[in-house]
Amino acid sequence: MNITIKSFILIAIIVTVAGVTPAFAYCPPDCAPKVNYQVGGNNTYMVANSPGGGNYTTPLVTTTAINVETDKTSYNDGDKIMISGSVASFLYGTPVSVIIRNPIGNIVYISQVDLSNGSSTYSTTISAGGALWQAAGAYTVTAQYGSQDRQATTTFNFAGSKGIQNTFAVDGTNFTLPYSITNGKVTDIKADTQSKSLIVTIQTTGDGTLTLTMPRALIDAKKTDGTDDKYFVLNDDQENDGFQETGTTSTDRTLSIPFTDGTTKIEIIGTVVVPEFGPIAALILTIAIISIIAVSAKTGLRLLPKY
Repeated sequence: MNITIKSFILIAIIVTVAGVTPAFAYCPPDCAPKVNYQVGGNNTYMVANSPGGGNYTTPLVTTTAINVETDKTSYNDGDKIMISGSVASFLYGTPVSVIIRNPIGNIVYISQVDLSNGSSTYSTTISAGGALWQAAGAYTVTAQYGSQDRQATTTFNFAGSKGIQNTFAVDGTNFTLPYSITNGKVTDIKADTQSKSLIVTIQTTGDGTLTLTMPRALIDAKKTDGTDDKYFVLNDDQENDGFQETGTTSTDRTLSIPFTDGTTKIEIIGTVVVPEFGPIAALILTIAIISIIAVSAKTGLRLLPKY
């Protein structure tokens, strides 16, 4: 009996000195399969070992909730830009918001892009160019999926745009306005003197942006002290506070107005629209006066009574 106990003690000492871990000891971190556990809503994941007798964990590993890229790193005026990416987890009914800003930070493009059917990927293709794309330099693409903490950005270089290429005559006036539009077309522009507004009728194929350069002689917004005031914009009679004034000179003002797919009317309201006694009215009145004078001279018609 004593021999048996002494033998057991001797074996235990030998095993301990040799550094051999008994079968019933803790499993070290690398001996068990690893499992990903999502941590809250902060888009990070913790890689942890299965709890096979231990509670070891490795440091937190950050996993990107969304990524974004372009098919090229630089583009010229009129080029097609393909923007694509993927998301880490699916949010039902949530599209990816894609926003492009020019080198000075102004928005030149904004759209909602749905995920591809049955996948976690998305993509959209746009044309580079227009009034807001005149600056050359680095443009920033931001893709957001749900909350603001689910964002990714990338950049590309753009050579600069020649500017607005399209024009449209304003119904009832002698003005023709330069404009650009994404995902849609302009079908009519008319001035409403009673509401002091410019009404633009459009047809859309998706979310887009209308950029319109308006002569001050046609429509303007002024404060009582004569300084520039902000326009008031309505999309289908609903206030649109997302527009930006992207260009201002002594003769005209340029607005960039975002719209959603299905929008049919954009109304820009100022403080003055086409003076009631404008150039055309003045010309007509002048011709009328000359005609009356000529007829009076031939017929002896007197405009004023003779005393």
